[in-house]
Amino acid sequence: MPLVTADLAVSMDGTAAGHDQSAEHPMGAEVGFRLHDWLIEHADDHAAEFAAMHDAGAFVMGRHMFGPDRGEWDLDWTGWWGPNPPYQAPVFVLGHRPRQPVEMEGGTRFTFVTEGVEAALKLARDAAGDRNVAIAGGPTTLNAYLRAGLVDELRLHVAPLVVGTGIRVFEGVAEQAYVPVSSRTTPHVTHLTWRRGG
Repeated sequence: MPLVTADLAVSMDGTAAGHDQSAEHPMGAEVGFRLHDWLIEHADDHAAEFAAMHDAGAFVMGRHMFGPDRGEWDLDWTGWWGPNPPYQAPVFVLGHRPRQPVEMEGGTRFTFVTEGVEAALKLARDAAGDRNVAIAGGPTTLNAYLRAGLVDELRLHVAPLVVGTGIRVFEGVAEQAYVPVSSRTTPHVTHLTWRRGG
């Protein structure tokens, strides 16, 4: 049966993004790209993890993962990734304001969902068919899916630093049981995978 997976780069203290996200600072100035150094500077060493992150039939992400604007949509904004995003599949973007779908190169199609996390996941499952659905982030969206008990496999990529502030994974998440699946430690990051317990 297809899984709902989730990947997130975090610090040792669980920070995944800053509170002050902007077009100039996609992860927030207080965090920057330090959590993603392993992916930016050492991509060849982590090719398997990168491939796993994008091995899904559909994706779900939050509005802040899609872009920096708040309030009404900036209709000229089509995501952080340029004309050919890495998803190459349907992506369902959670938000409170409707927007027409955005077609991108490579098969990525952003569809904007205002009915909540379960509605977005149902659309993603329908689009993915017999493939997995991936929760692409950010941390607020991942926490919403964790609170709802909807993440089957959680993969955290832990950078070797403490940030001390920001938006953390597991905020507001009640006790849940997970089973360790795998771990891989490198000088740049530790990759940890868990499956939801029975």
